[in-house]
Amino acid sequence: MLDTVIEARKKDLGDGLVVGRVLPVARRRMVGPFVFLDHMGPADFLPGEGIDVRPHPHIGLATVTFLFDGEIYHRDNLGYRQAIRPGELNWMSAGSGIVHSERTDLSLRSKGGFMHGLQAWVALPEALEESAPTFTHVDDRNLPIADDGRVFVRLVAGSAYGLSSAAPALSPMFYAHADLIEGAKVALPSDYSERGAYIVFGRIRFESEIYEAGRMLVFKPGGEPALEAVDGPARLMLLGGEPLGQRFMWWNFVSSRKERIEQAKADWAAGRMALPVEESEFIPLPE
Repeated sequence: MLDTVIEARKKDLGDGLVVGRVLPVARRRMVGPFVFLDHMGPADFLPGEGIDVRPHPHIGLATVTFLFDGEIYHRDNLGYRQAIRPGELNWMSAGSGIVHSERTDLSLRSKGGFMHGLQAWVALPEALEESAPTFTHVDDRNLPIADDGRVFVRLVAGSAYGLSSAAPALSPMFYAHADLIEGAKVALPSDYSERGAYIVFGRIRFESEIYEAGRMLVFKPGGEPALEAVDGPARLMLLGGEPLGQRFMWWNFVSSRKERIEQAKADWAAGRMALPVEESEFIPLPE
């Protein structure tokens, strides 16, 4: 049932933050609607350090931010201001265009501290690529959980394992955080065409092979591939859904049409996309 194994590629973003870029890769551009996945950290920031992602634009996708440790403060040009903390979800649907920043709040930056999480981008259905942008925050009390004492699953977005998230998923998909004790198994749901499991930490056995942290296993359609934690506990992010067709991606822009990306590039370069009101700096269009 295993289709491919993707190894996260390390990228140093500075100020003590290293990310592992999982998606996209040349041989696998998408898994269901997921077009991008970054494993952020774990990072142990010194006093004065933190995340400083200046305002930047998106179109045609939803950003899905989920943390295990730490905090990130979101600002956007719709007027939303929201801290995200462990076990919570920030879901930002860019639609026709949005601009946001992601930073460590000054009150936390002065102390430093630990941060660990993931950011995914989910492509929007073609009919919704030009929808009005929206932002939704879901706290940890409102993300459904299944826990039998051996396997803990928190459903972040979509539907799986008899659970449904409050996140506004716009196409058939699932995105779940799973913690396993040693020897425990979790099976991927069979009712989605494309499925993957990213190993956040620990070691996982699938069939007769052992896979280390920092790898994503992508599976063929059909069946319920079961993943077992070996040599200690393990943490996984389980994801997938139904394919949406070809998507083009350039920088922070995703679209089914190349000409739409060219328009977004021109709009950002010309200053036609407003910044969040408190922000004056921004990330310029890459050359």
